[in-house]
Amino acid sequence: MPIGIIESLDHEARGIARQEGKAVFVDGALPGETVEYASFRRKPKFELAHLVRVVKPSNARVEPCCPHFGVCGGCAMQHMDPSAQLAAKQRVLEDSLWHIGRIRPETILPPIQGEAWGYRHRARLAVRQIAKNGEVLIGFHEWRSSYIADIRGCLVLPPHVSALLLPMRELFRMLSVAGQMREVEVAVGERCTALLLRILAPLTAADEQLLREFADRQDIVFYLQPKGPDTVFRFHPQPGPRLSYTLPEFGLELDFKPTDFTQVNHAVNRVLVRRALRLLDPQPGERIADMFCGLGNFTLPIARSGARVLGLEGSAALVRRGGESAAANGLADRVEFDVANLFECTERSLRRIGHFDKMLIDPPREGALELVRSLGGDGPRRIVYVSCNPGTLARDAAVLVAEKGYRFVSAGVVNMFPHTAHVESIAVFERT
Repeated sequence: MPIGIIESLDHEARGIARQEGKAVFVDGALPGETVEYASFRRKPKFELAHLVRVVKPSNARVEPCCPHFGVCGGCAMQHMDPSAQLAAKQRVLEDSLWHIGRIRPETILPPIQGEAWGYRHRARLAVRQIAKNGEVLIGFHEWRSSYIADIRGCLVLPPHVSALLLPMRELFRMLSVAGQMREVEVAVGERCTALLLRILAPLTAADEQLLREFADRQDIVFYLQPKGPDTVFRFHPQPGPRLSYTLPEFGLELDFKPTDFTQVNHAVNRVLVRRALRLLDPQPGERIADMFCGLGNFTLPIARSGARVLGLEGSAALVRRGGESAAANGLADRVEFDVANLFECTERSLRRIGHFDKMLIDPPREGALELVRSLGGDGPRRIVYVSCNPGTLARDAAVLVAEKGYRFVSAGVVNMFPHTAHVESIAVFERT
C-alpha cells in the first residue's frame, strides 16, 4: 500500500497528500504525518482514501474520548488536539479567502471558542427500528453511510441529553408506531429540554400515555410533527416551561420552536453576539439592517444599543416570532421585522427600504451574493458578515472589495462546532 506525507487538512477534515501530482484525500490523517493509506476512489486529478496505518504521528494526534468515534459521523476531528483543530480551521478560512477570493484581511481576529464537550444544544437524531429483532437505534448516521450508528451516549451533547439516548430507545420500542419513527429533533433551552418526534402514523391512546409518563419522569417536553413543518405542536406537558434561550449581557430572552434555526452552541453564540456588536459598534440614532435575521439573534442586541433596526428574513414564521420577542423584551419601538427573499435581492429592492448606516449579514451556507452585488453607492459604511461557509464568504468578500469599494478590515474563526470540520467565521468590511 502507498505511503504519503500529509500536508494539510481540507474543508472536510481529511488529510491531503500529494502523489505524482495528484491530491490524495485521506480520512483520519493529520498534517505532518506519514501514513499508509488505501484508495477507494480514483479520479484523474484526485483520490479518496482510508487511513490504514500511521507511520509517523503528528504531535497534535490524541486518543479520541468517544468510543464511537470513527464509526459515528457526528464528529470528524476528535483525534486532533482542540487547539490544533482551531488552528486548522483558521487555515481553512485563510486558504478559502485567498484561493477563492484572492483577498486577505488586514487583521486576523482572535478565535472565538468555548467548551469542547457537552456544547451541542441542537441536534437531529435519526431513528430506525431493526426489523429482525424490533430494537430501535437512535443517533447520528455512520461516517459516509445511511446506516445509523449504534451509540449509547454522545459526549458533544449535554450530559442530561446523552443520558436520554438509551431510555428513548426503550420507550420507542414500546410504541405501536416504532416502525414509523424517523427523527428526533433535540432542542435544549434555558428553561426546558424539548424533543420533537417526527412520526408518520397516528399515535394510539397507549402511545400517548407512554410519552406523557416518559416526559414527566425525565423532565422533558415532547413536541410532535405528524406531517410538514407547519404541523408541529407541543404535546406534553402543556402548559409548561418556555422553550427559549437567553443573551444575558443584553438582558434578552428569545422564544423559539424546536424546528426554528438557532445556534447549536449557546455559550459560543453569546460570545459571537458580543463580538459582532463590538465590531458593528451600533450607536443611538443610527439605522442598521440585519440581513437574514432569523429570530433576531443579532437584531435585538443591536436595538438594545439604541439604534433603529430592520431585520429581513425569508421565513414568515421566524419574522413573526422575532416581532413577538421584540415586544416581549420592550424593543418594539426600535425594531421592525419584514419578510424578504434576499437571494433575489436587487439594487432597486434595496433602494426601496432606504439607507442604512451599517449592516449585519448572517446568511445560510449559500452566502449572500445577490445582496452584496445589490449594494449601491450609498451602501452602509460598515458591514459585519457572520458566515457558516468559508467558500461563500470568500466569494462575497471579493465582490465587496473588488466591485463595491470596501476595505477588508478583519476576519477570524468561530469554533461553534468543536470536533467537526464545520468552520464558522466573522468578517468586517468598511467603505474606503
